[in-house]
Amino acid sequence: MKKYTNIYIAWAAVFIILPLILILLYSFNGSGSIAFENFDFSLANYARFFSPLYLKMLGVSLAIAIATTIFCLIIGYPISYIMSKKDDRTAQIMLFIFIMPMWINLLLRTYGWITLLGRNGLLNRFLGIFNIGPLNIMYTPAAVIVGMVYEFLPFMVIQIYNALKKIDPNLIEAGLDLGASKKEIFTKVMLPLSMPGVYTGIIMVFIPAISTFVVSNLLGGQKVYMIGNLIDQQFTFTGNWGFGSAAAIILMVILFIALGLQRRFGRDIEGEMF
Repeated sequence: MKKYTNIYIAWAAVFIILPLILILLYSFNGSGSIAFENFDFSLANYARFFSPLYLKMLGVSLAIAIATTIFCLIIGYPISYIMSKKDDRTAQIMLFIFIMPMWINLLLRTYGWITLLGRNGLLNRFLGIFNIGPLNIMYTPAAVIVGMVYEFLPFMVIQIYNALKKIDPNLIEAGLDLGASKKEIFTKVMLPLSMPGVYTGIIMVFIPAISTFVVSNLLGGQKVYMIGNLIDQQFTFTGNWGFGSAAAIILMVILFIALGLQRRFGRDIEGEMF
């Protein structure tokens, strides 16, 4: 067992810890060069990020990620609740339907939304039957949110469904025996006990939503520019690894704060239940 633990520690050190250290070091390189012989220790990259332009970009990213998370929760919770009430076979089939699109390449799934949301896409053709439109949905925040909800909804559904399935049916029967209505059973039993799954689902949607760049690049074009696009551009096109690393570090700090809040609220919920 110790042997496998050492292998894992070595793997984590090479593929997780070392890259993070390199990113942290690059973030303080004012020259922006990849070569460490040109290293110029400076806080200029962080100062540049906190300029109005990039703070606005961060605000847009947060707004889109929060909106995506809210829509995933609004759509995902009823779906998870319905699935939890079905027999195991039916629930597994429904769950398979949600997971199956994830087997397809992300780029292909996103390109599919271009076909649907384009000016001459299927959605506008359908609305044209009723003399509505055409709507200019592509290359707007709405298109990016739609694409992200589609991409990340399974993460929310799976977590909430697992939490709902773990609820002891005897608790529901006890509530009914004590005269509680179905509404009271849901609000006082089902909903509170499913909150750990809700918090986990929120984090699993929020983290990829705020850091993604593929969906925002394809569905947002040059009009919706998120923090993930900025980091990708700095590493692949501009070549300013210093500024890209600083943006990545700031994004990681935001994600760690989100994880900390999730753990804090998760412990509070467990404390109230037990």
